[in-house]
Amino acid sequence: MFLTLFGTIVIAGIVGYACERSGFTHNGYVQSIIICIGGAFLFYFIRLMFGIGFSSPGMNAIAASIGALIIVPFHWRK
Repeated sequence: MFLTLFGTIVIAGIVGYACERSGFTHNGYVQSIIICIGGAFLFYFIRLMFGIGFSSPGMNAIAASIGALIIVPFHWRK
């Protein structure tokens, strides 16, 4: 369980960097990585408490990171 948490952090960081590098987002590298890690943490703990998610922890991290990158920046833009 502890290694799954570290893997989630690493995958979320990679997704945040890749999304910023590819031009999918324009938040800045650090901001995108922080948003991805926050979304992955949230989804990880929801998975632990309620069992909602995919069967693979890696797919959970990728889906949560991309979802957070889509939801968070658009929510605050005007």
